[in-house]
Amino acid sequence: MPTTEPDRAPGRRGARFAVVDPATGETFDEAPDQRPDELDAVVDRSHRAWHDWRADRAARTTALRGAADAVETAGDELARLLTREQGKPLTESYAEIARTAARLRYFADLAPRTRRITDGRPVHSEVRWRPLGPVAAIVPWNFPLQLAAAKFAPALAAGNTVVLKPSPFTPLATRLLGSVLATALPEDVLTVVTGREPLGARLASHPRIRHVTFTGSVPTGRAVARAAGASLARVTLELGGNDAAVLLDDSDVDRIADRLFWAAFRNCGQVCMAVKRVYAPARLHAEVVEALAQRAKSVAVGPGLDPDTRLGPVNNAPQLARVEQVTEQALADGARAAAGGQRLDGPGYFFAPTILTDVPPDSPVVTEEQFGPVLPVLPYRSLDEAIDAANGTGFGLGGSVWGTDLDRAEAVAERLECGTAWINHHAELSLAQPFAGIKNSGVGVAGGPWGLYGNLRPFVVHRPREE
Repeated sequence: MPTTEPDRAPGRRGARFAVVDPATGETFDEAPDQRPDELDAVVDRSHRAWHDWRADRAARTTALRGAADAVETAGDELARLLTREQGKPLTESYAEIARTAARLRYFADLAPRTRRITDGRPVHSEVRWRPLGPVAAIVPWNFPLQLAAAKFAPALAAGNTVVLKPSPFTPLATRLLGSVLATALPEDVLTVVTGREPLGARLASHPRIRHVTFTGSVPTGRAVARAAGASLARVTLELGGNDAAVLLDDSDVDRIADRLFWAAFRNCGQVCMAVKRVYAPARLHAEVVEALAQRAKSVAVGPGLDPDTRLGPVNNAPQLARVEQVTEQALADGARAAAGGQRLDGPGYFFAPTILTDVPPDSPVVTEEQFGPVLPVLPYRSLDEAIDAANGTGFGLGGSVWGTDLDRAEAVAERLECGTAWINHHAELSLAQPFAGIKNSGVGVAGGPWGLYGNLRPFVVHRPREE
């Protein structure tokens, strides 16, 4: 069975670290703090399990389908624990569990295709596919289970084994997920390890890890790539975004305001591909600001376990400090808060949903990724100006264009420098589509068949047509 790795080292039994409920700011549980040098045994067991796991695709399909069933059965327990440690509303946690199960089912039925090469030579040449070996999956705190599944589901379906490390801010639901999956998968096929740094760095640089897949910040992603480079392991990096929404001059503000607001504020704005900047035509700018500000002022903010809550807390104290810092900097530079603008009084890591106007275009809240419930709305005079501004950061994950004339909107979307462009919506993904960024937003491709092939290597067999 896959395991949540126990404390094994002599003299370290019981070493643990605190896990904080972001709705209260108080510790509510602990998780094992595993030593980096304990990874050797974990990865060795993962490597041994790989030999049997890769050999039987039919067995993998059955196991992954069973794993999806097990996740759904444990949905209530997983969702409540996820909300407790991450902060998101319980309805969003249930959606994350559903997405985790759906991804397992999707990849359970996906298989690589053998391709025959015909090039006029007197040989039969076939391109077949082989798994890579043990995979390291390093997952952030904003979608701990969904992003874990985005990494381990294609890796397992391809015939690899996985060592999964969650963020120290959200280790508990992932540990529980590992125990749930243990009822369906063979031993050591998936192992969850928890701990603070340098555990992740040691995992990324381990010589028996053949693929490192990471989601997180640009600086950490660069460090992961350097660590993986020591053993020439493959890397897949999703490093966040600063997605722009460009509203055209034929936009129906009343019609799109709800969709635009939630594209920015779902999961308290802690979404890599959330809308993080809005560019509105000058004549519509005030109307857009007012529509978004009304929603920011009226949305129910509170603990995720409260059924009335629509917007939970920021996940952790360092991220809350980051949100405060970029907001205060913008206000000091002349921006105005049409809604919010400050941390909420009381316990927990709550920040008022914030709409900023009159923001200098070079303010960090515009040029960098704020990753919280703060949204700048900037006016533009010409469409070329808006597109240049949308493309003018080091990120290139996603973007969107909003307008009534869909053909025109699509033509504008073609000019955005990003991996995915949406029209009249944002941050919606199919399990079957590729997901990748450009520039500082990442390396490699996740999602759909592309995600499966990212966990495989080609193997070519040449056979004479006749002797």
